[in-house]
Amino acid sequence: MSAELISILVLVVVFVIATTRSINMGALAFAAAFGVGELVADLDADKIFAGFPGDLFVVLVGVTYLFAIARANGTTDWLVHASIRLVRGRVVLIPWVMFVLTGALTAIGAVSPAAVAIVAPIALSFAARYSISPLLMGAMVVHGAQGGGFSPISIYGSIVNGIVEREDLPGSEIALFLASLIVNLVIAAVVFVLFGGLKLSRAEETDRQKATEADRDGDEDGKKTKEEDKDKDKDKEKENGERLVPDDDTSRLNPARIATLAALVALVVAVLAFDLDAGLTSITLAVLLSTAWPEDSRNAVGQIAWPTVLLICGVLTYVGVLDEMGTIDWAGEGVSDIGVPLLSAVLLCYIGALVSAFASSVGIMGALIPLAVPFLAQGEIGAIGMVAALAVSATVVDVSPFSTNGALVLAAAPGVDRERFFRQLMMYGGIVVAVVPAVVWLALVVPDWG
Repeated sequence: MSAELISILVLVVVFVIATTRSINMGALAFAAAFGVGELVADLDADKIFAGFPGDLFVVLVGVTYLFAIARANGTTDWLVHASIRLVRGRVVLIPWVMFVLTGALTAIGAVSPAAVAIVAPIALSFAARYSISPLLMGAMVVHGAQGGGFSPISIYGSIVNGIVEREDLPGSEIALFLASLIVNLVIAAVVFVLFGGLKLSRAEETDRQKATEADRDGDEDGKKTKEEDKDKDKDKEKENGERLVPDDDTSRLNPARIATLAALVALVVAVLAFDLDAGLTSITLAVLLSTAWPEDSRNAVGQIAWPTVLLICGVLTYVGVLDEMGTIDWAGEGVSDIGVPLLSAVLLCYIGALVSAFASSVGIMGALIPLAVPFLAQGEIGAIGMVAALAVSATVVDVSPFSTNGALVLAAAPGVDRERFFRQLMMYGGIVVAVVPAVVWLALVVPDWG
């Protein structure tokens, strides 16, 4: 049995044990990286640790640290209320606001994880407050980021178009952008329907009907005087004082919240305008806020999503071992040597989706597009459709909790059972991996065959 095949089987075993024994998958993956790296691939510790995602570690820690402070001092609550005012109380529109916001950020040049890091904590805080499915809200954020991710001026779009040009393949920047936008928009619409989006609309309609009926009853009762109405309002306010005071507090800004909002704006500007690292910037801003208001941030370090950090970093370290020992290239080359262009095309889409669910989407696109060159050169499959299919397959799966975007969503969700939410994201990511590559292959590749 080859070393590459052994490494893949070990990965399957890690998934099975973590699922059936409730052991942190990251810890298992670290052990697997050590065992496979040392015993199978003959890698030393330095090469094993080379796969450790230090940048992602800092992003996860920094962003969750900063937003833990924002939650502690009430800034996220204030943002939630501001969002409600923005859409005039239409809660049903908020998931789409988050979709458009992350899409706009990536379309104008933000790296996808940076956009998700900025929007996800706010979106998930809103979801927790208004009983919206965290899976719905997280998926809307990630698919929004990927929807705008291939505009001609975006990071992903620039990278893929550059690869196409370097490989002397026919290309279309607009086709690539529209393919990603339409696929992610359709998926977002399906997710919205399946995970409770329509119920939000029906709940609002019910509330409006109740309000209308109450107004009608009030109009019919002509004997009520204004003084009686005032007394009734006072009694109601007295009965619900405990609820009204916090609500009033969340609508006000204080120095700590103003500073936190300034920090969030600084994070956006630093990442988008100056291309600074989102993780290091977040930690720096969190430290400054902690220094100024230590009472608000005393417990913030403990609220960093450490189990998620261990899980993601462990799995990606093992994927780094697979890359170092050539398993990923081995799988890709094996597919491209099949000799049946359509079959090779769909298998490459699936490999891109599967591997990207655990690793860098950009890295996978950079590897798979050149692997597709041999049979694209035969002219039997259109290069524009194939490149778009590979790009979409390799990025739409970023809802996986093992990808950077999925990990950020998992870490940002307040007040959830993280193990349960992790399983939900993993199942949803698995469905996306299973379905979307075949769909984009049918839509973008098969029509150009022959």
